[in-house]
Amino acid sequence: MSPTRGTAAPTAPPTPLGPPDRPSGGRFGALADWAQRHRWAALLIWVAVLAAVTLGSQAAGSAYKNDFALPGTDSQAATDLFTRHGSDQAGDSVDIVLKDSRGIQRPRAAVEKMLAEVGRLPGVAEVRSPYADASAVSKDGTIGYATVTLDGKAEAMPKDQVTAIIDTAGAAAAGGLQVEVGGDAVRGAEEKGSPTAEIAGIVAALVILGLLFGSLVAAAVPVLTALFAVGAATGLIVLASHVFTIADFTPPITMLVGLGVGVDYALLIFYRYRHELTHGADRAEAGRKALDAAGRTVFFAGCTVIVALLGLVALGLGSLQGVALALALTVLTTMAASLVLLPALLALFGSRIQRHVLKNAARTAAKGKTEGRRWRDLAAAVQRRPLTTLLVAVLAMLALSAPALGMRLGFADAGNDPKETTSRQAYDLLAEGFGPGFNGPLVVLAQGDEAAGRAVRSELAKAEGVAAASPAMPSEDGALSTVIVYPASAPQDEATADLVHRLRDDVAPKVERDTGARILVGGATAASQDFAETVSKRMPLFIAVVVGLSSLLLMLVFRSILIPVKAALLNLLSITAALGAMTLVFQHGLFGAQPGPIEAFLPVLIFAIVFGLSMDYEVFLVSRIHEEWERTKDHSLAVREGLASTGKVITAAGAIMIVVFGAFVLSADRMLQQFGLGLAVAILMDAVVIRCLIVPAVMQLMGKWAWWLPAPLARRLPKVALERPTGS
Repeated sequence: MSPTRGTAAPTAPPTPLGPPDRPSGGRFGALADWAQRHRWAALLIWVAVLAAVTLGSQAAGSAYKNDFALPGTDSQAATDLFTRHGSDQAGDSVDIVLKDSRGIQRPRAAVEKMLAEVGRLPGVAEVRSPYADASAVSKDGTIGYATVTLDGKAEAMPKDQVTAIIDTAGAAAAGGLQVEVGGDAVRGAEEKGSPTAEIAGIVAALVILGLLFGSLVAAAVPVLTALFAVGAATGLIVLASHVFTIADFTPPITMLVGLGVGVDYALLIFYRYRHELTHGADRAEAGRKALDAAGRTVFFAGCTVIVALLGLVALGLGSLQGVALALALTVLTTMAASLVLLPALLALFGSRIQRHVLKNAARTAAKGKTEGRRWRDLAAAVQRRPLTTLLVAVLAMLALSAPALGMRLGFADAGNDPKETTSRQAYDLLAEGFGPGFNGPLVVLAQGDEAAGRAVRSELAKAEGVAAASPAMPSEDGALSTVIVYPASAPQDEATADLVHRLRDDVAPKVERDTGARILVGGATAASQDFAETVSKRMPLFIAVVVGLSSLLLMLVFRSILIPVKAALLNLLSITAALGAMTLVFQHGLFGAQPGPIEAFLPVLIFAIVFGLSMDYEVFLVSRIHEEWERTKDHSLAVREGLASTGKVITAAGAIMIVVFGAFVLSADRMLQQFGLGLAVAILMDAVVIRCLIVPAVMQLMGKWAWWLPAPLARRLPKVALERPTGS
């Protein structure tokens, strides 16, 4: 059997990463030289930038705005029509929900007193009592709700004004009367918990780095670099929200990504710096070589992540474009911190780090240990059974990916909030008193006269899956009628999505023919479904753009056809495995999670981020394999030495991102829980299963064909050097 097909060559001793005495050059090396010579200036520049953007952002305040406009959809057309004909409500509303097992008429005096107090609060435009509207009381009379109309939109309401409504309403709860408050403004004002996830992620990263390097100072340098970057990025995003449309859920996402990516990038450069010190370089030379080599990898990886994020523009969804811009800005800031701030910190703490590194190296040499021995043995084991390893690993990941085929996209509502929150209690009481569909009504617009509106209401009430339909309400100009349709199922149930399709595809066309009216099905529930379906339809274009650009970059770097194809397929595999895990946990309720749909925008965000981060590890590993291949022309040896040289740092970097991302599962926010789990699983699959098992197996099977590039293409493609062969 040829070594290409499974026989590993004898395990060889480690080969140095390059001649340590060769002078470094290039722009990244020059940048490291400047940062190290002007260490205090570089540090002060970063401190000044951080202080300036922090103070500026606090003075300016945030201007986050959710833009879920979907041109071309029924829900957006309904919203536009609603507004044109004077039917748009000036402000949003919240519901004060009441329950008394003996009937809500019993505490009427106390309730009306409370509602009068709420009506005098700032930010409240009007209060409609349940005692003035029979439809606001359940059939058994035990549950009712008062509608509090606000002065403006929910997202614009100051938190203290909403809290005042919650507190005033809650004070009336006594003597068997339960009072809860629900609505978007209430959900936004409720405390989502302390920054436990961020703190847990930072502490876990410090622990892993401490175990890796055996020094608190060495462990603190990458974390400190990431914190500077995240702090600066957060302030810049707040300022950018005044210029661009950035959603209000963006800050925690950018913090999550910034911490993980910031520590990851800094670690790759720091690990190279440590390697250069153990190979005889002085501190200045080690910093220069580390940035000139690993800094190029970080720069390439960061650019790939930014390209992938900006690929979200291809989706044409305003809300995601703002998130993509914020995340790209975060990655750019972390990349800049790794390339400028990190060398300055290494110069400041270099003597202590050097002493510790050399002491550990001497201790390891005295014990007769060889660096990377275990990784070299793992690669040799994979090479002995490459096809078996490949099949087992791929089948396991495909099994984890399978649930993603049934993934339902949507948006969390108050029904997914923690059970102890007043918004969740209000949601449950309304469902109990008025049916599950009451929390997610559909707004059906009939453009025609009042007779057409009544005919539309009659047909809607008879439709399968409809629990009730309100009387047709004419607009101010009489050209439009609005019918509120209450589904028999909850907003997130698949049956509600089926009802939207049935009303649009079956009921509406028939009624339009009979009445001549134009009918549109809208409302928040229908809009959520339209958003999810729009994302699903446009995702193939997005994937094609990101995969195509990234593969082109890899082909330029490695001058190979098969390497980019392999990288794209394996990256897609890790992403689908992550989506499968998210579906199992959050859609099917594994491990006790509240069952519900996956947030509609998360799959594309996870794809963009993970695809870019996966390229980081791909480049780091394959460039080392390629370097050894160029030196020896022995592909089996190249694969073993590539994994031996990079396995430890890839695993450590992956472990840090896993704990940082995984810590966000502790968050009270369901969206952050999903995002954290998805990213953590994707990185786990990529750093452990793919880089340590599948890539060595595939590279062994491909042999020298891994580096094949057709001669005509090779002549036309420009040569792009990712890593300079300097002391590496």
